[in-house]
Amino acid sequence: MTVTILQAEKILKGNHAFKQFGFSMMVTRLKGLYAKDPSQATMQSCVAEMNAFLKKFNTIMGDDYATIKSL
Repeated sequence: MTVTILQAEKILKGNHAFKQFGFSMMVTRLKGLYAKDPSQATMQSCVAEMNAFLKKFNTIMGDDYATIKSL
C-alpha cells in the first residue's frame, strides 16, 4: 500500500488513531514538521517517509491499512 498526497494531508491535519505505535509516533513527528513548514516539498517528504515505513513494516500494519484507505 502507498499513501497518496491527499491521504497524507488528511493524516497530518486530522486526529486519527493508529494501532501501530511506531507509525503513530512517526505521524506525530511529521505533524510537527508540517505545522512548521506547510510547503509542497515538506508534504512530499512526509509522503515519502510514510510510504517507506509502510513498505518496511507492511506485515504489522494490517489494522491501520483500513484506517488509511478510508481517508
